Parts: sequence; structure tokens; C-alpha cells
Amino acid sequence: MAVLGIWIRFRHDGPLDMRMGQDGRSASDAVNTLAEKDLADIVFNFGEERFARRVAKAIVEARMEAPITRTKQLATIIRAVVPFAKDGLDPATRSFQALRIYVNQELDELTNGLNAAEKLLKKGGLLVVVSFHSIEDRIVKNFMREHSAGKFNVSRHMPMPVNESKPGLRVMTPKPIGPSAEETAANPRASSARMRVAEKIKAESQNGIICEDSESSETKGV
Repeated sequence: MAVLGIWIRFRHDGPLDMRMGQDGRSASDAVNTLAEKDLADIVFNFGEERFARRVAKAIVEARMEAPITRTKQLATIIRAVVPFAKDGLDPATRSFQALRIYVNQELDELTNGLNAAEKLLKKGGLLVVVSFHSIEDRIVKNFMREHSAGKFNVSRHMPMPVNESKPGLRVMTPKPIGPSAEETAANPRASSARMRVAEKIKAESQNGIICEDSESSETKGV
């Protein structure tokens, strides 16, 4: 995204908003009202920032002097307490990512989207998801695993565990697929992309009765 204030465009000054729409609290609302512990949890869990406590403390101290309303203002506060990484990543990157995820409830939206996609897919359809950071990829990985045969870890000769429904997906990518060197060279932003694929292996009729895939039905009597 190239919209200033939504994506991590903190190298240029702009309103500290980050909302995809106009609903809900903005990033400015969050940094000016949340408790220090809550800010630290957001920055650590959504940004994987190991200096999250420093960042939260610096934000709380700064907002006591004046409200934090601009992207450059917040970036300056963070850079003062987080060292530059050897790979050249701006010290404010992870914290801005965390705030963007929090403000837009992106991880909840991702989970809702995955559930909706699985229900909409017909048997044999593919669920293809491209993630751009490890938090998203972990959610996709766990979702596919929990909705696939890999969840059960039991012998095929043993009965299905009690109260467990049959898997709806078959994971096609045990490990995520990354971009080729050529693609990364042409589009550096693709370097962090990770793609996972799963196939829908069961269908559900309109009255809610699960229809097993033909392969499973044919091999039952073997």
C-alpha cells in the first residue's frame, strides 16, 4: 500500500492514523490512551519487537509532554530507544507494523477470511495464501494443519478420535514457498513473501451433511 499513514510510511511525516477505513480507533488514539503494559504487549506480539518494553515506556513518557499525532513524531520516539539493526531495518518498523495490525484487527480478519474461504471452496479447490511476515504465516500454517489430516497424528488403521470431525483440507506445501531470485530482483518487496497451499478434500451439502471425497469412499472396503 502506498497510502501515507496506513502502511509503514513513517519516513515521511503524516497523520498517525493507519486505519484502512474510518471506523474504530486510530493509531494516535492507541498510543495516547493505552496503558504502558498494553502497548508493550501489542508491540511485542504483533511486531515481534524485543525492545517492546522500552518502546512502550518511551511512548508513555513522551505523551505526558504532548499528544503523539504524527508519524515522524512517533518514529523519532522509537528510534531513540531501539538500536539500528545490522540488516539496515529502521528501528521503528516493527512497532509501526504492530500498531497497524492492532488498529485494523488484521489477524482476526485473516482468521475470519481463512474460515470463510474453506467453507466457500468446492471439493478439489485450492486455498492459496501469501503472507508477508512471520506472524501471518504462523496463523496460516496452524489453520491449515488444524483443518487437515496432519491434526490427528493417528494410524489410518485406528478409528477417528471421539468428537473429532474429519479433515477438510490436505496441505500441499509442508514448507512455505518463497520467491525466486529473479522475482526478488524485479520486486524487492517480494523477498518476505511466503506462500502456502491446501486442497479442499471434503464437500458439504446444503443440508449440512458432509460428503466424503470419492477416494476415501472407494477405499473404505479395501
